[in-house]
Amino acid sequence: MTFRRTLFAALCLAALAPGTAAADDVRVVQREEPLGAVRSSLARPAPVEFTMVGIHWQGPGDVFFRTATEPGDWSSWRSARPEEEDAPDQASPEGAASRGWKVGNPWWTGEASEIQYRVTGSVTRLRTFFVWSPVTGADLESAATFRATGALQAETALAAEPDRPAIIARPGWGADESIVRGSPSYADRLRLSVVHHTAGTNSYSRAQSAAIVRGIQRYHVLSNGWNDIGYNFLVDKYGRIYEGRVGGVGQNVIGAHAQGFNTGSVGVAVLGTYGSAGLSAAARSALQRLLAWRLDVGHVDPRSLLNFRSYGNPRFPAGRTVRLRAISGHRDTGYTSCPGTALYGRLGVIAGAVSTIGLPKLYDPQVGGAVGGPVRFTGRLSAARAWLVQVSDPGGNVVASGNGNGTAVDWTWDASAVPIASYTYRIGAGAAVRPATGRVPGPLPLAVTGLKAAPKTVTPNGDWSGEQTAISFRVSRQATLQVRVVNATSGTLVRTLLAGGARPAGAFSLVWKGGDGTGAFVPDGHYRIEVSAEAGIEQVTRSVTVVVDQTLGGVSAAPSVLSPNGDGARESLRIGFELTRQAAVRVQIRRKGKVVRTVLSGTLAAGAYAANWDGKRADGRPVGQGPASAVIRATTSLGQRVLSRPIRLDTVRPVVRILSLRRDGALVRLRFSLSEAGQVRIWYGRNHWNDGDSIVRQRTAGTHPFSRRVNARFVRIVALDTALNRSRAALARVR
Repeated sequence: MTFRRTLFAALCLAALAPGTAAADDVRVVQREEPLGAVRSSLARPAPVEFTMVGIHWQGPGDVFFRTATEPGDWSSWRSARPEEEDAPDQASPEGAASRGWKVGNPWWTGEASEIQYRVTGSVTRLRTFFVWSPVTGADLESAATFRATGALQAETALAAEPDRPAIIARPGWGADESIVRGSPSYADRLRLSVVHHTAGTNSYSRAQSAAIVRGIQRYHVLSNGWNDIGYNFLVDKYGRIYEGRVGGVGQNVIGAHAQGFNTGSVGVAVLGTYGSAGLSAAARSALQRLLAWRLDVGHVDPRSLLNFRSYGNPRFPAGRTVRLRAISGHRDTGYTSCPGTALYGRLGVIAGAVSTIGLPKLYDPQVGGAVGGPVRFTGRLSAARAWLVQVSDPGGNVVASGNGNGTAVDWTWDASAVPIASYTYRIGAGAAVRPATGRVPGPLPLAVTGLKAAPKTVTPNGDWSGEQTAISFRVSRQATLQVRVVNATSGTLVRTLLAGGARPAGAFSLVWKGGDGTGAFVPDGHYRIEVSAEAGIEQVTRSVTVVVDQTLGGVSAAPSVLSPNGDGARESLRIGFELTRQAAVRVQIRRKGKVVRTVLSGTLAAGAYAANWDGKRADGRPVGQGPASAVIRATTSLGQRVLSRPIRLDTVRPVVRILSLRRDGALVRLRFSLSEAGQVRIWYGRNHWNDGDSIVRQRTAGTHPFSRRVNARFVRIVALDTALNRSRAALARVR
């Protein structure tokens, strides 16, 4: 180190009183790098001395760098982005500042003044952030104390809980609270931990650990634009644990450490690189104690597996379900080698060790349901114990409880008739087990949902369509319900479909047939179905409008099967309908959703009508085989009434074939095939084809045997389908 650099460092240390945090001495300088120099791998002096460096670039290529303390004294080449997806979730605003950039990791270099780059592939823009994070007097004092005593308690206040490991709080490592952007965000619950390494050198001193953490915070906030340091906790190789992102070490703070998997996870990063190097015994012990405590706070079984729905990253798109371990490595959630092969390979052993620390424990407490209905409490104990579930009212009075013995906690509280209030619960299993506490869900807001009437037009005229409407809805919780039919114009009550009374939560179905309270049909017009629910001070009313419209009725279409092929049978269709008032009417033939022919169109007075269709399009072309519909639309001031009748066109003759015909004693055995269902007539002739008697049968399409005791030498068969299309005769001689 040059004399200038040595003097500068000494002055920095002398200026800091022991125990004083050094956030103000951490600085970040950004420089846009000329791509010509980058591609030429030219060595470049940094704009300031630095101890940490991070690189952002655009383009699909990759960037490598090395640094030097003195000219020519180069480090090894390093990947600028060894760990991808150390980042906020894609949909969060936190990562907006660095969108469009590949964001490199902050790399602890020690004191350096020069940098050199190599690029592979296309890089269109590159910027470097030089971080100066010096060791302070407080860091030196802490390291000396640690070296002398070997005790972490000298570095932090005593843990608030007996099983909580000592954690160096943010003031203890010199966090700069002035740069933190906004308040922390929290997940509803903790589901897993994600283990990382930070990348960078493993050759850091005890005194440098806090400086590395300070540098990471500055880089994450001032370079990447994140709200705060991305990790929830950091662990150094000497076994010290650092509080990471602000928000409370025992709270479910959402970090920026595993893109797509930040919500509901706790991110723990070990300082250094662990691709081939193993964890120190001190770091492993600290990591295990931290995970044992933090997962216990969240009641997570460290050896469990879970399904996690990704919030989105390049490897797992949003919504993809991923199977993860409760103690996962960062590479389980994204395209990264983090936390290094050596550390990743030990996670199973670490999880086993974590599962033995601090027993007994309560795992996975769950509360299902809500006040206003049944509420179920479940959980699992690490060993069989007596357990107790208690529910308390807002005043702290226990209003319900359930107990049992064993490893499975399972009790249901009937909260369907309790006063509506905010209740809390406690699931405990003795003083040795951390209890689970929280608020009982609900009460659910009183709501009437899914209200609908089908159909929305009622035609109580005695024909085959729209005689009644089915009303359906759901109520969120027990309430006094009333369902009424009201005249939408005058607001007067027409009929009460469901009288007021206490009803349970759930689905309801009712029917209205267009009548009033006396049973008489109401006049045509608009009516409102009103559903009113009341529970305590909450009142909800929902409504849906229906129309009573008897304008159109008596629709018929005959014959139902039409055969316009010129054989004289079923050549045309007659469509009949009735109107009770003047209406604009359109009668159409529709097929596959499209209009084939408009048969009638105009304004008609009340009365009975009929329209005929010859089975052809307007240009005279045949329509062809298949189903169709006769559709009548009548439009009045009440709206449009549409009724239809299905029809089918069939112009193809059926085909009948004699497959075998023989005499068997007194029996004549016949076997024939039929192309479609229809009527079959069979003649048995003694001397020629037509001199015998005949028999008629209905048969489906397919092959049919038929035997008859008859004295005959000839057989003739003719088939007639439902459209009265006649087949050609099939003839055969009895063998």
